[in-house]
Amino acid sequence: MTPEDSTTPSNFIREAITEDNRTGRFGGRVHTRWPPEPNGYLHIGHAKAMWIDFGMALEFGGKCNLRFDDTNPVKEDVEYVESIKEDIHWLGFDWEDREFYASDYFDQLYEFAVKLIKKGKAYVDDLSAEEIRQYRGTLTASGKESPYRNRSVEENLALFEQMKAGEFPNGARVLRAKIDMASGNMNMRDPVMYRILHEPPHHRTGDKWYIYPMYDFAHGQCDSIEGITHSLCSLEYEDHRPLYDWFLDELEIYHPRQIEFARLNLTYTVMSKRKLLRLVKEGHVRGWDDPRMPTLAGLRRRGYTPESIQSFVERAGVAKVASIADIQLLEHCLREELNKRAPRVMAVLRPLRMVIDNYPEGQVEEMDAVNNPEDPSAGTRKVPFSKVLYIEQEDFREDPPKQFFRLAPGREVRLRYAYFVKCVSVVKNERGEVVELHCTYDPATRGGDAPDGRKVKATLHWVSAAHALEAEARLYDYLFTRPDPDEAEDFTSVVNSNSLEVRTDCKLEPSLASAKVGDRFQFERQGYFCVDPDSTNGKLVFNRSVGLKDTWAKIEKKG
Repeated sequence: MTPEDSTTPSNFIREAITEDNRTGRFGGRVHTRWPPEPNGYLHIGHAKAMWIDFGMALEFGGKCNLRFDDTNPVKEDVEYVESIKEDIHWLGFDWEDREFYASDYFDQLYEFAVKLIKKGKAYVDDLSAEEIRQYRGTLTASGKESPYRNRSVEENLALFEQMKAGEFPNGARVLRAKIDMASGNMNMRDPVMYRILHEPPHHRTGDKWYIYPMYDFAHGQCDSIEGITHSLCSLEYEDHRPLYDWFLDELEIYHPRQIEFARLNLTYTVMSKRKLLRLVKEGHVRGWDDPRMPTLAGLRRRGYTPESIQSFVERAGVAKVASIADIQLLEHCLREELNKRAPRVMAVLRPLRMVIDNYPEGQVEEMDAVNNPEDPSAGTRKVPFSKVLYIEQEDFREDPPKQFFRLAPGREVRLRYAYFVKCVSVVKNERGEVVELHCTYDPATRGGDAPDGRKVKATLHWVSAAHALEAEARLYDYLFTRPDPDEAEDFTSVVNSNSLEVRTDCKLEPSLASAKVGDRFQFERQGYFCVDPDSTNGKLVFNRSVGLKDTWAKIEKKG
């Protein structure tokens, strides 16, 4: 799916590219890039950025490069590079043969820096990081020039060469652009271009470099080298655009156009890599691919499809103003997708034993069950029915309240695809809890209808005890107890301690024996579930992707 497929009105990025093509600004070319940092796992916010960068290129018949911003070896790892590539392909995008790294251009970037020094537009500064912050000033007060700002070109060239050679320790010196310490834009107050980093070795260049460019310096120049036409960035880079333009103009090189859009934020979620890392390290989740995490790895493990995520980011839209999307819209998009394609099966998550007293001992019948009512081509399957079944505990009440129409003593209900049954007695344990139901069935109601026309008010799902598969189900809720966890003084204080319920004694119909990791199903009356990688030959593990109740559809209908 690309932005062209959208049924929503045109957005400002599409309009800007269309205008550039009309005026011939880039000779009719559209060439974007997507520049992830290989320092963590991608999350759903990155999916929006991907959809814009790759999608706009596809729509206009252009190209999109994958360029890793690997300018900080302290935080980077090959593991993240591989996971990012996997996520991009999973979402359906392809960079073809255009996989690049900022580190591909380290030599060229160094030469660009030397050029700025020679022009008197960059200098080596000995101030510490803290002193640079102090000299920078505030939003209401101008900054103060460094005492090292007016070093000669020759001295700066010599010092920068020594920095490159590793002759100074970390933090001893930086290279700064010489712009304007009184600028109203803090980013223009002599920003740092290079810093010294001796360790760790870079994941691609090893120990070759002891200095690394800052993103603000690398960003535009990499765009220029690759011939990018439209550098699409998140909104926080809007204030950085004058710096992006300044570097390109001072270097007198090809000049792409930077356009900013608002990030994707989501209720009941945090998107900051720092905060996500804290959730992992402090044990609030089981890892980066925990199904409660907004990472693409986590969403994939939970059972989200690429189509549902792309549908969500499309509906969330492209805006210039920051906003928060409702997580219920994301859930709605998944339900909408899985409703069309997920096979229906019967699974009992909290089993209650039912014995049909008048059903022949040892008899097994095969009932025809519909695989997907939304897709007639999916056909039917056979489900075994026998004397002893399991139903859901919540489908029985010994003393039913008003409006409870499911099974109760003396009451008749329909068993899905099977017969009418009536509860005649219950068995309790020493704590007084009902542990077994005894029922009778009406043989004339096979298939679910009574020849005499009598009606029942409830249909229950069930599983034959003799044929049931043992399984574990992991039932997920929102990871946070409030929709805006970022607003809490400490976001971990609003982590939902009940965000995961594990049911270890679930009973599943035998057709699921061949289910594979990643397969998705609708457990009838329960929700949509996905087979987890923790599954073994002896026991399947399922993650609940989303429940059947669709709050968003109701909101949309009211709207």
